[in-house]
Amino acid sequence: MQRYNILWADDEIDLLKPHILFLENKGYDITPVNSGADAIEKCEESHYDVVFLDENMPGMTGLETLTQIKSMRPNLPVVMITKSEEELIMEEAIGAKIADYLIKPLNPSQILISVKRILDNKRLITEKTNLTYQQEFRNISMAFGDDLNHAEWAEIYKKLIYWELEIDKTENKSMAEVLFAQKDEANNQFTRFIKEEYESWLNDPESDKPLLSHLLMKKKVFPQLEDGKPLFFLVIDNLRYDQWKVIEPAIHEHFTIEEEDTYYSILPTTTAYSRNAIFSGMLPAEMAQKHKDLWVGEDVEEGKNNYEDQFLERQLRRNNLDIKFSYHKIKQISEGKQLVDNIRNLMNNQLNVIVYNFVDMLSHARTDMAMIRELAPDESAYRSITKSWIEHSPLIEAIKNIAEAGGRLMITTDHGTIRVKRPFKIVGDRNTNTNLRYKQGKNLGYDSGDKIMEAFKPEQLHLPKINVSSTYVFATEDQFFAYPNNYNYYVNYYRDTFQHGGVSMEEMIIPIISLNSKYGS
Repeated sequence: MQRYNILWADDEIDLLKPHILFLENKGYDITPVNSGADAIEKCEESHYDVVFLDENMPGMTGLETLTQIKSMRPNLPVVMITKSEEELIMEEAIGAKIADYLIKPLNPSQILISVKRILDNKRLITEKTNLTYQQEFRNISMAFGDDLNHAEWAEIYKKLIYWELEIDKTENKSMAEVLFAQKDEANNQFTRFIKEEYESWLNDPESDKPLLSHLLMKKKVFPQLEDGKPLFFLVIDNLRYDQWKVIEPAIHEHFTIEEEDTYYSILPTTTAYSRNAIFSGMLPAEMAQKHKDLWVGEDVEEGKNNYEDQFLERQLRRNNLDIKFSYHKIKQISEGKQLVDNIRNLMNNQLNVIVYNFVDMLSHARTDMAMIRELAPDESAYRSITKSWIEHSPLIEAIKNIAEAGGRLMITTDHGTIRVKRPFKIVGDRNTNTNLRYKQGKNLGYDSGDKIMEAFKPEQLHLPKINVSSTYVFATEDQFFAYPNNYNYYVNYYRDTFQHGGVSMEEMIIPIISLNSKYGS
């Protein structure tokens, strides 16, 4: 077991001999000094893992000593010890980034707890996390064998994400491989569930169905408009549930969470289908039939999401909502800054829809740019980039301004993404779409079986047909479609990239969060 070195500075250090012996018996090496000047000199000469610093020493005070130690060793943990409970001293010490604050008279347990909290914190968390997950592993695995419904699958997914984030905090992530294997097995069982249930969700009024994309605004957003208070509906493209959990603390500084829920994205889990379904309030086949002037099919080169504001306007009208609303799509930082400056004006609207494309751009950049791949080689790093972005983007400024103006906020996404690892060979003609997670065409060639989800009659999944013989196939779990031509290049280029369009928990089970301003109205 590693031995730690502790520097203890106190002008009455001899009176602390029993405490020093106690710590030494627990395996810590203590260097005692009786002044701030001596403490600074020792820090210059040697490495210490933590410093105990008496606040009220003659000559150089504890706070003055603390300032010099921090300028020399900014990452060295310092515990301030004082007889005084004066608030000003506490605030100054905390402002100088102390690791802990103890008040005399000291007792041995109090000191030991402080040391362990600072020095053994990660090890203790790692041991506890690994042990608890091992106990939970069996319960989660056993649940796969049950006849789970959509709500229970959402809970399973949230549990797996909870443990993924907890294991991510541990020292060596020794249980990560076990967790990823369990997630893979969960996605295998989830795929079977979707194959069995998805069609009935869309066609059987009596089926036990989750909230789906096309009903999101009617069920979640429109009821919030009844009291007339301005609501900001923020859609962050491609935002997975785990990404929501890592950006949550930044948003929680300004908003309290009224409700954290999930809903299911429709298939294909792409912007063209699922996000248009959100704003139109319709499934894709209905959009293609009833909004021919707005719907852009797979056979057209034009962008598929250029008419979201018009879909939204028509949905509001169809639901007899005669309200003032705005729609903003943010694709560049300059547009994000304009939004920040405009929040006060938007408070005059009952509904403000904001579509933020950053996470979508990140996933595409990660595919196309080697540097981004290096920065985000796995889910953990991908989450880290998302967290860093939210903390430094105009979006967090906009969210802060919404809170300060007393606005309400709802955050969601249109679909998630999954890191793809296994290629699945498929052949299509020149008109087949390019998405790696689903294919739509009339002459698709592949080995059929349990590995993919097939839709030979697209109308049963409320999907438009370009030709009479059009079919859809969806990649499941962590697979991606690859053409036999230039197969090895294609596979090496796309393996380990984040894609969407198919069937997985990550793509389909996505967050919808209702928040209230901490600042009131």
